[in-house]
Amino acid sequence: MQNKVELTSLVSVLAQVKKEGYKLDFRVTEDGMLSTMDSKQQFRPDEVRIVNFYRFEGESNPDDMSILYVVDTTSGAKGTISDAYGLYSDELIENFMKQVEDLGKNLDKRV
Repeated sequence: MQNKVELTSLVSVLAQVKKEGYKLDFRVTEDGMLSTMDSKQQFRPDEVRIVNFYRFEGESNPDDMSILYVVDTTSGAKGTISDAYGLYSDELIENFMKQVEDLGKNLDKRV
């Protein structure tokens, strides 16, 4: 039986999900598409699924919160996108992810 590893920092979670194959870094473009950092692949919200997400609080200030989304796409591209959480969130990312979540409400979450 494997020992559970406490994943407390964004860096340690990123390292773990990259080991699981979620290696791409994504961003949301001005026109509302999820894009790889090199812009070679772009996806609409209906082509993306949130596999998991993690929330983090800043060590010195609980207002320094962030969220890391682990996503896969219909093309097989897998990776992550992060955002501030709450007041300082990026409106483009927040709006995109809300659409993805709405589309995925009835999907079974992978284990």
